Amino acid sequence: MNRYKKWLIASLLISAASVAIVTGFTFDAETIEALKRVKPEYIIAAALLHFFSYFVWGFRTRALCRALGHEVNLARVIEIVISSAFAAGITPSSAGGEPLRVHMLHQNKIPLGRATAIVFGERLLDAFFIFASLPFALHIYGDITSNYEFDAAFLTANALVFLILLCFVYSLWKPEKVKSAIHRVLSKASPFFGKRTDTAISHILEQVDQEIDHFHESILLFFSDGKKGLFYGIAYTFVFWTVEFSLLVLILMGLSETPSIPTAFAAQVLMAVIMIVPATPGASGVAEFGAASLFSVFVSPSILGITVLAWRALTYYMNLLVGGFVSLKVLKDMDVIKKLIGDSTESHRVPENPQVPHTELPEAP
Repeated sequence: MNRYKKWLIASLLISAASVAIVTGFTFDAETIEALKRVKPEYIIAAALLHFFSYFVWGFRTRALCRALGHEVNLARVIEIVISSAFAAGITPSSAGGEPLRVHMLHQNKIPLGRATAIVFGERLLDAFFIFASLPFALHIYGDITSNYEFDAAFLTANALVFLILLCFVYSLWKPEKVKSAIHRVLSKASPFFGKRTDTAISHILEQVDQEIDHFHESILLFFSDGKKGLFYGIAYTFVFWTVEFSLLVLILMGLSETPSIPTAFAAQVLMAVIMIVPATPGASGVAEFGAASLFSVFVSPSILGITVLAWRALTYYMNLLVGGFVSLKVLKDMDVIKKLIGDSTESHRVPENPQVPHTELPEAP
């Protein structure tokens, strides 16, 4: 918990400092006039739209769960995705979101391999959507900036990620190769941990092999019996990102700007690619400066800082606020469940010695 608190504090400090720097460099007399003309109804609409995106995400997760033959309550799925957004926002490279979703889906009686397949399936759908949109985004920005170095940098990044996706697809096609590679790595590493670890490593390898088989079977199931669920997953992915990309348009309309919707969408596609790389918690710092750089192409300099602040408040701070509240509720519910289970176990405990009264039994360790 101390580590998470440090990450949360670090992410907030870095983000606040970054926004302050961007706002400080762009704040002028026109900024004050723009603030006087703010239309709060558009900002409120953007906040409600982002809140709606949690439900779209939840519907997608539930559709993928159903595709693999598992039914999870919608309210529970939404709790899972919101808690995941909070975890992603306070961990370096947003790495905490996926493992938390896998863990919480597994708690809802979904086998670990299948829970992993569901979460990986979501990430793959997101990745395919973003990278399929990247050529469109580069074309839009290429026409505006005519900067060939800019195009080359993003095309290189796109090629690298596409190569990673190909490697991942190959691992799905040849799971035995993945097992063999993991066995070789652990076999070479085991001497460094002593002979006592041989049994533990053997047990780990059995579990790894089992989960890879589950994962492989689940992915194949998406393309066979789960095709309907996969179709819904693709549809919800499209709706999710359309909703998220619409936030910037509403923010600019609230600041009395008339944004170009294709340009605003293109900027956020590029931002999604940039935010894959950062190692800072919640991409703090990189997100603010990256947004300032990309948004400056079509946003007036006097409101650039405010735009970045509002966009970050909705897409990041709101996740921390809502996600933190839901995460506390989830943890509280888990404590209540554990207490109920413990009380039930105590009340049904049978004395090992029938001659000893039940009330005289020692407490459970």
